[in-house]
Amino acid sequence: MLFSRWAIAALVAALPMSALTTPALAQADWPNHGVRIIVPVPAGSSADLLARIYAKGLQEKFGQPFVIENRVGASHNIGAELFSRAAPDGYTLLTAPPPSLAVNKYLFPKLGYDPEAFVPVTVMADVPTVLALRPGLDFKDIPALIAYAKANPGKLTYASTGKGSTLHLAAEAFKNKTGVDMLHVPFTGVTQVVTELQAGRVDLTFAPLLDLFPSLQSGALRALAVGSEAPSLELPGVPTIGSVLPGYVSTAWFAVAAPAKTPLPLAEKISAEIRAAFEQPDARKAFANLHAVPVLNSAVDAAAYIKKDSLRWKEVIVANKIEGE
Repeated sequence: MLFSRWAIAALVAALPMSALTTPALAQADWPNHGVRIIVPVPAGSSADLLARIYAKGLQEKFGQPFVIENRVGASHNIGAELFSRAAPDGYTLLTAPPPSLAVNKYLFPKLGYDPEAFVPVTVMADVPTVLALRPGLDFKDIPALIAYAKANPGKLTYASTGKGSTLHLAAEAFKNKTGVDMLHVPFTGVTQVVTELQAGRVDLTFAPLLDLFPSLQSGALRALAVGSEAPSLELPGVPTIGSVLPGYVSTAWFAVAAPAKTPLPLAEKISAEIRAAFEQPDARKAFANLHAVPVLNSAVDAAAYIKKDSLRWKEVIVANKIEGE
């Protein structure tokens, strides 16, 4: 059915003023009251620390409270489900690592939320995954490790923080690329992974640089390669896994998202303000302390970044029939 321009004008005129002005006003005056930031991981974790950095910067700039709520449990799903019920007005944000935004939808057949409906705001930073070896395991490079693993199937053990964790997926991606067989040894946390690796009770791990750096720096563990696309400036001389296994990428990243149906202009406004908060000297020091590489992209670019990483992990999860715990 075709409408004349006069009919269309009359239809628009009949709409409530709130329908025409609310989104624009919400974007123009954001924030005019407190903002809630849901973090699905414990206080003191990397995502939590980054959330507190930008919350502090925005609170100082706007004079409004930015309140952190740590809602922990169920592989990050408790916090994400709570967040999914928030209004798309910019006053509830989610700050999280990959599981709730990019991984869990493939690990769990039924989630109480749809992460694909969330509106990415920015990826704040990423941390390279490091392929680290226990003391006494003297492979000179990745081809030497692969050759040994193929000659001794199932003999090498790798530690992770549990089935479906990013450490587990990074190792399974390595196995898929190489065809090697290694035994998975899950632990309850990354601290235990590092302890068992240093004690020589497991052979290797694929863990974030943040968690391994003190042990690598002291020589208690050795970095064989990094999972990032570019070499790490903090590990000079250590090659990327992708230089031997093209297409292999594994990093731990930390993103901010807005609820489903948040208007893109509002998401971009919030993104710009968060990026500006991270330009402060104290914020830049925090990246260094977390051994993180700043990303700080726009909302549109964050969506593409998260989707690309999500599809990468989907391939690993489906190929290996991995289910969440």
